[in-house]
Amino acid sequence: MKPLLSESEDNDALLALGRASVQIVHDLKNQLNGLKLYATFLRKRFEKSEKPADELETINKLIAGLDRTAADLSMIVEYGQPLELRRVPGTDLEKIIREVAANLNNRPPGTGSLTGSLVLDAEPGSYLGKFDPRLLAGALKSISLGVMKIANGKKAGAPVEIRLKGNAIDSGRNGVIEWRVFDSFDHDPFHSFAGSNEIRLSLAARVIEAHGGSAKGQDGALRVRLPLSS
Repeated sequence: MKPLLSESEDNDALLALGRASVQIVHDLKNQLNGLKLYATFLRKRFEKSEKPADELETINKLIAGLDRTAADLSMIVEYGQPLELRRVPGTDLEKIIREVAANLNNRPPGTGSLTGSLVLDAEPGSYLGKFDPRLLAGALKSISLGVMKIANGKKAGAPVEIRLKGNAIDSGRNGVIEWRVFDSFDHDPFHSFAGSNEIRLSLAARVIEAHGGSAKGQDGALRVRLPLSS
């Protein structure tokens, strides 16, 4: 029988596995880049010839699929890297979520298969905190996109409501962001690896938690809590 590993040995084994996984993902991305290069060359040949339109459409779908797979692999690499927060005092949480919603609402037509829009309802108040603006904006964008994908699967085209409010606690105030998803779900999307969307949400939750906040899925909504400046 193989002896049990000590806690430190177990941690070392997990770290080694993580490093190996990141290297494998890098190698896979290189292979995908090679496939995309050939597919792009083939598309240019098709565009110059009189090939049927459906054949060119097939090539475009292939390239789009390669891009999505490469993006998912990049996300896995990012998940395996340590977070380095660059906090900026006085960062406005409301401004970040408004910009995220505006950018997603103004996305070019035909981007992905998402329909619908985001509607933000913010209670009056101050939402300043010590956040990393870049990482936090990326996390809130990932959550918003994830909710839009969930909503599209349940009620395509319907707007997604985002609520922002302040919540007093013993140690100060929290900013609470809530995305309504119309219905309940059988697992917490923030702490699941059921698919690429869940992995992206898990990465976003990791960023939120690194800021001292929390991210949970409950009662048909995704909720993020972040500590605000007193």
